[in-house]
Amino acid sequence: MTFFLFRRLAGRVRPLLAALPVLLSACQSGTRQSVDLLVYNATVYTVDSTFSTAQAFAVQGGKFVAVGTANELRGKYQAKQEVDAQGQFIYPGFYDAHCHFYRYALGLTSADLVGTASWGEVVQRLQQNRRKYPQATWLYGRGWDQNDWPKKQFPTKDTLDQLFPDVPVIISRVDGHAAIANQKMLDLAGITARTPISGGVIGRDAQGRLTGLLVDNAVGLVGSKLPDPTPAETATLLLQAQQNCLAVGLTSLADAGLDKSDIDQLAALQKSGKLKLRLYAMLTPTKANRDFYFKNGPVFQDRLTINSFKVYADGALGSRGACLVKPYADRPKETGFLLSTEKEYRALAKEIAASKFQMNTHAIGDSANRIILNIYGEALKGQRDRRWRIEHAQVITPADMPKFGQFGIVPSVQPTHATSDMYWAGERLGAQRLKTAYAYEELRKQYGQVALGSDFPVEDINPLFGFHSAVARQDAKNYPAAGFQPENALSRPNALRGMTTWAAHAAFEEKQKGSIRPGMAADFVVLDTDLLKAPKEQLRTAKVRQTWIAGEQVYKR
Repeated sequence: MTFFLFRRLAGRVRPLLAALPVLLSACQSGTRQSVDLLVYNATVYTVDSTFSTAQAFAVQGGKFVAVGTANELRGKYQAKQEVDAQGQFIYPGFYDAHCHFYRYALGLTSADLVGTASWGEVVQRLQQNRRKYPQATWLYGRGWDQNDWPKKQFPTKDTLDQLFPDVPVIISRVDGHAAIANQKMLDLAGITARTPISGGVIGRDAQGRLTGLLVDNAVGLVGSKLPDPTPAETATLLLQAQQNCLAVGLTSLADAGLDKSDIDQLAALQKSGKLKLRLYAMLTPTKANRDFYFKNGPVFQDRLTINSFKVYADGALGSRGACLVKPYADRPKETGFLLSTEKEYRALAKEIAASKFQMNTHAIGDSANRIILNIYGEALKGQRDRRWRIEHAQVITPADMPKFGQFGIVPSVQPTHATSDMYWAGERLGAQRLKTAYAYEELRKQYGQVALGSDFPVEDINPLFGFHSAVARQDAKNYPAAGFQPENALSRPNALRGMTTWAAHAAFEEKQKGSIRPGMAADFVVLDTDLLKAPKEQLRTAKVRQTWIAGEQVYKR
């Protein structure tokens, strides 16, 4: 009797047991929260306040909602899309704190003169570009550096006049602060041997004839005469430039020096959904820009921040336009120059201090840095969280270094400048002055942070080159073996902070992006290399596998 009763009960229980997994799954599904994306099986460098690591994270509505282990998150969330990172390494989206994205885009069809080993090679590349774009109304090239050539002297326009007598030609030095123009271009700009110039140089030979050399403000005399591409052409170039940025893991950019019309075009592309990149736009301080934005206030949108003015104090060290306290070691009669007067900088700082905007000033030489730091201190009057910035901060005297911390000034630096300039910077500055040049770790100690950028197209667009330069103080060939002034190398965690959360801080955006934690924008990059542990020799060759912005995959290798 008992046996038959057991068989009868078993017959009823078996269907219930068979259905139990389905019932449990349904129950579990009912209690799990729905999210858009769950990424797991990764080493996630969150770059949060404790620099913690995780294995997985969840994304909803373009923001991170949870970070932890795969088991934890899968038990709590049901994702519309799951991504197995296959053991790779994830970082917050890289942020270039100082670049020229708009200018980079418009230059994509120009002659690339970076790395040329002689003036002859420059000319050869110009001829190649002209053959490629024979209908172009003018010829532009950028990236040459006479310091890389055997004679290390500025070229003249003679060869350009012979080869391109009927086409305006302008070729910009790698730093953008010097250029060579042919006679056709000089005529178009109305430049003669008698043209006056302040804050710049118009090159002349011993007989007083134009050489074609233009430095700093003189370059602007030519630039204003160049034809602009059409809006359609500009849009195409901007989207092409975006793809190049996404391919190297860049999700946010600080574009240093834009007019309202430039920003309007960028904003329109963002609104259309075509331009995914997040942009922090630094305005050129023209009267028109100041009048409009002072009246209408800063802009803090999801992908566009307009909160600063980009000012130029001096030129570049390579073209001897950087303003120094004492003469150049290799030109004892020259100290460089300011691009405007101290009175003008002081008036502008006072005007910006009365607004809600930041003042971000390009300062290379120790004199330019001293003057701008002092003007900042006067204008800010103890307001230490206005986050006014010194862009580049290349040469600082020991006496001026503490002013970054004293006045609350953000050092916005570009690590690859140190490893690009190290071959000749000592010739310009001398050994003693070189010791406090490119002093990124010392600047970090003074302010507590450094914002890291590349200054592209002056340097390469790849942020991993900057990471390597920051931590190894070496070039692409891992030279020098011990690093260039290694005492000013950044630690790897701080270098990563500099290109993520510290870059965001420099733009008042640290509560929106820069780290992988709940509530932050879901911008992240997947690499095949552990930047925190890999040998230094592997840092520049690390490959970006995926780039995501707001939880959307925008690049996949």
